[in-house]
Amino acid sequence: MIGTDLRERQIMAIVNVTDDSFYAGSRTTSREAIAARVERAIADGAKIIDIGGYSSRPNAVDIPSEQEWERVKTGIEAVREVDAEITVSVDTFRSEVVRRAVEQFGAIVVNDITAGEADGQMFATVAQYDLPYIAMHMRGTPQTMQSLTVYDDVVGAVRDYLAARVGQMLACGIRRENIVLDPGFGFAKTTEQNYRLLAGLHEICALGYPVLVGVSRKSMIYRLLATTPDDALCGTQVLGWEALRQGASILRVHDVREAVQTLRMFDVFDKER
Repeated sequence: MIGTDLRERQIMAIVNVTDDSFYAGSRTTSREAIAARVERAIADGAKIIDIGGYSSRPNAVDIPSEQEWERVKTGIEAVREVDAEITVSVDTFRSEVVRRAVEQFGAIVVNDITAGEADGQMFATVAQYDLPYIAMHMRGTPQTMQSLTVYDDVVGAVRDYLAARVGQMLACGIRRENIVLDPGFGFAKTTEQNYRLLAGLHEICALGYPVLVGVSRKSMIYRLLATTPDDALCGTQVLGWEALRQGASILRVHDVREAVQTLRMFDVFDKER
């Protein structure tokens, strides 16, 4: 069930049904642990629960589709035990996982780190089920992306790539109202490029689609500050505010309560400026 308007400012909670995500605090593998995390996220104000069964951190281990599906299935089952109506997003680049999720659980949001590049059936599947679709910029795969960071202009490259993928989505029958864009912070970008991309985020927002930003506890924060993901919450809030200021609609985060507080303060600020 899609119970939220993705054009509105809101918080997406990360729920990783994996054992190797870069931030240990986000790893939940048992149904009980997932349900507890989801219950807390909803209580704290999350409007979307993003279930991931495939770790996309740099150099993550590639896993087969069936293993990913079993993780995603466990995750959605746990979410539905907690709340039958909360919007569920599935972080996958495999159309088979999308199809099985929709047929078993109903409509979902598809969160695809490859913008349809990894699976030639993804756009057709999304169009067939009329699903909201988040398309992210990335080069290569999680295993190779950090060797593909040469850009003449990272903002222009990301903007033009996403605009081109939008054209492909529309041609395949995905409705304009269902498209969300993600510039892909941390994916095939150096720390410096991530900050340049953030400075130019308004150019991505100017394409006219809702923009999702996922910087939560990422290396662009903790490497710059010479710390760890565990100590990157303050930096996450700072960058979240800047993303909202430039026009982002959705913040994808590990720490929902703090992100909701940031959003509440920004909403008040935005009305006064």
